[in-house]
Amino acid sequence: MSLIDIRKRSLSIETIYHEGGPPAATPLRLAAACAVIHNPYAGRYEPDLMPFMAELRSLGTLLATELVEVLGRDKVEVYSKAAIVGVNGELEHGAVWHEAGGWAMREALGEPKAIVPSAKAVAATGYRLMVPLHYIHAAYVRSHYNTMEVGIQDAPRPNEILFALVMGTGGRVHARLGGLTKDKVSVHDGQR
Repeated sequence: MSLIDIRKRSLSIETIYHEGGPPAATPLRLAAACAVIHNPYAGRYEPDLMPFMAELRSLGTLLATELVEVLGRDKVEVYSKAAIVGVNGELEHGAVWHEAGGWAMREALGEPKAIVPSAKAVAATGYRLMVPLHYIHAAYVRSHYNTMEVGIQDAPRPNEILFALVMGTGGRVHARLGGLTKDKVSVHDGQR
């Protein structure tokens, strides 16, 4: 029997033309793919979460593939992942997404080196979570530090978990604060 029982999914896309300055030559697109599933461990302590984490790889693949199809694999420059656990669960039920969601995005994007940032919380239904984003090939590319909000109005219910993956096509529209730029990445260690 599967540990993954999806109640609903969502796909949110933002297109940013400007932030008060001149319109960008190419608008920035940010997208979040979410899935709300039944939490198989709600209301009890489960010492072994590894089978759940392993099975979540298929959900990660589903969401990562959806984002790549929407944005275009070669256009994705930023990424992140998130989990919102309903109040009958625990934070560790969201932490299983680190490996499952991160692995899926790396595979869908051709194995970029930078760590996949994340956010997670245990919260009530309707909670919104700000998710950090950064450049997929080097975490220190300052122009690509950004955030996107994820959440669904009726989720997660107390016995559910909302899992999200986020991708985008570039850095902030009006980034101009210096630091390492994407064209100067040279070490290829996922940091610089």
